[in-house]
Amino acid sequence: MEEEIELRQYWEMLKKRWIIVLVLPIIAALTSGVVSFFIIKPVYQASTTLIVGKKASEAGQAAVQMLDNSVLQANQQLAKTYATIAQSRTVEQSVINHLDLTMSVAELDKLITINPVKTTEILEIQVMNTNPELATDIANSMAAEFSKAVIEIKKVDSVSIVDTAVVPNNPVKPNKKLNILIAYVVGLMAAFGLVFLLEYLDNTIKTSSDVENVLGIPVLGVIPNFEAGKQG
Repeated sequence: MEEEIELRQYWEMLKKRWIIVLVLPIIAALTSGVVSFFIIKPVYQASTTLIVGKKASEAGQAAVQMLDNSVLQANQQLAKTYATIAQSRTVEQSVINHLDLTMSVAELDKLITINPVKTTEILEIQVMNTNPELATDIANSMAAEFSKAVIEIKKVDSVSIVDTAVVPNNPVKPNKKLNILIAYVVGLMAAFGLVFLLEYLDNTIKTSSDVENVLGIPVLGVIPNFEAGKQG
């Protein structure tokens, strides 16, 4: 019974200030939409994948080695080493020089993510930028400069590019629909919180039920409210 009364009170609170519950989430969603569509610059991602080839002397043993788990684990560990080389200062500076970029090595490094693909010896180079063409150029240049560096440093036979980077058509950030949905939910929660706060701060007595709840005495009668100028 008490739970039913509490739920009825909550419902009355929401009905009394329904305009807040309706308008605040819509304002939050609209604001998020405007920011996502017109203010935040879209970010594009270009990626390329490559695999480091074995030395010529090892080529004949490749099929047998791939069946050996310990060798596979060693190759995966080696892929992490290659990832470190790919994102080294030397390689990134070579990319800057090759593309004649105006950014520093530190600024370029923030745009690049290099991941060894799990359970494989493949490296994936991802580049994010507000300019899709530039992101593509950097990704492909990273692959080329890494190939030169790793052949020289590790004395491998070759580096094969599995997929070259292509110019992305759609941005990866911001996720406009998700941003609007999150803003609406947050706005709805804020609206509920504001309604309960206003109700908590409101200590005025407006109805007969308020008299019974606040003063703890029964209501014997109610004086009707007549409009001025009218007589019964």
